Amino acid sequence: MPTLLEAVMDAPTLPHKLWTREDCAVLEKAGLVEAERYELIEGELILKVGKNHPHVRALLFLAAWLRGGFGETCVAQESPIDLRSEDQPTSSPEPDVTVRVRSIAELSGPPRSEELRLVAEVSSSSLAFDLTTKARLYARSGIVEYWVLDVAGRRLIVHREPVDGRYRSVVAFGEEERVAALAAPERDVRVGDLL
Repeated sequence: MPTLLEAVMDAPTLPHKLWTREDCAVLEKAGLVEAERYELIEGELILKVGKNHPHVRALLFLAAWLRGGFGETCVAQESPIDLRSEDQPTSSPEPDVTVRVRSIAELSGPPRSEELRLVAEVSSSSLAFDLTTKARLYARSGIVEYWVLDVAGRRLIVHREPVDGRYRSVVAFGEEERVAALAAPERDVRVGDLL
């Protein structure tokens, strides 16, 4: 006679391959992986989720507002960045928006973390991942300001003061509140205007 299990044991973690940037380049060259469909984060190939209309809209509004404050050539969308040397081999994030210290034309490759004024992710289906895994990754690299625009929650979560692999300041701003980037404190925006 079958018996009812009251609790299911946690499944053991099975061995699996952690990928590197070199591995991904080989897979891409062989035509086995389309680089634009994946993001390498901490050795895992993460499938990029399709963007719905609210996500695309928020991304366009955020990028346009940042370009107005930092200039057309210092703001990039969905462009890879380089991280601290320890994370570099196994992570190649492509934030939704980056604000660079110098013009894109002045850089010979992806910007290093110290060349970034702000990194932003627009979250419509990846909020938990953006607030945990990506926040740790960006904090470890010393990225001074990380924004997560939470489309469903209609808020902006601002991470600042990276210390020892985490942000000491994490503040959520509601859609009626105003926020400014550290690098442009004189220029603020109402969060709802980004959504």
